[in-house]
Amino acid sequence: MSLDQLNFHYLLSFRTVVREGSIARACVKLLLAQSTVSGQLAALEKTLGQKLFTRVGRGLKLTEAGDHVYRYADEIFLLGHELIQSVGSQAAEHPLRLIVGVADVLPKTVAYRLLQPALAFPDVRVVCREGKFEQLVAELSLHHLDVVLSDAPLAAVLNVRAYNHLLGESGISFFGVAALAEKYAGNFPASLGGAPFYLPTANTALRRSLDDWFDAHGIRPKICAEFEDSALMKSFGREGAALFVAPTAVEGDVCRQFDVNVVGRIDTIRERYFAISVERRVKHPGVLAITAEAKNLLVR
Repeated sequence: MSLDQLNFHYLLSFRTVVREGSIARACVKLLLAQSTVSGQLAALEKTLGQKLFTRVGRGLKLTEAGDHVYRYADEIFLLGHELIQSVGSQAAEHPLRLIVGVADVLPKTVAYRLLQPALAFPDVRVVCREGKFEQLVAELSLHHLDVVLSDAPLAAVLNVRAYNHLLGESGISFFGVAALAEKYAGNFPASLGGAPFYLPTANTALRRSLDDWFDAHGIRPKICAEFEDSALMKSFGREGAALFVAPTAVEGDVCRQFDVNVVGRIDTIRERYFAISVERRVKHPGVLAITAEAKNLLVR
């Protein structure tokens, strides 16, 4: 099968059926008759040589091939929408888009702080996409993203031509609800021995640094749970069963948002934050705003 055999009108009808949940609702959305949409689906299946749906009762369920085709179809039409927006944004009345990849290990409060200058920049609309670092870097290399924000620099082993721009760094603060903060703040950090903790998962740079720091100080915390999502970790910490950590640079935000107090701070562990771009010299005004202001927002 060649590309010119693929009918994108039929592909759009297929995507709409999946998104709407039924042929009937898709017909309303597409302003087409049910027989037309059913015929288009059958023609698409014939072209692809695969069954895309199976009947379940009165409804339709995607086959494995259908799910595979849908993911591609969704990406195709999302990119088409972005193309239209991108071309339209060149007109003066439309904002310039800044598509940012945010590594999922980056604390949400830090991500917001880093993006503040771009959010405030005139005529820039920020689009955030969260994901695994390697996935975002791959998207960046294909120019699907303007910049990636991360707590780690791009390593040479990923074999991607891109550049690290250090935005700032911060020490680490320990947090807990009022009762825990009062209990463990005295004689810090020795008081942390046996203290209940929520910690990042072992695959993160912060967790490895914390483990080394605990070992160096002879501290054996009681690890109650581990989290990949730092926001989820803080939400658990707000309930009062254990302490948790976050960057000192955003401790005011953390205390207000999660109703916790600072137990103590350490500067020997430094969290560093990077903007990664395919340009050695950043040109996008939104990224320039981020890099220009980040050090003032984060250094603690």
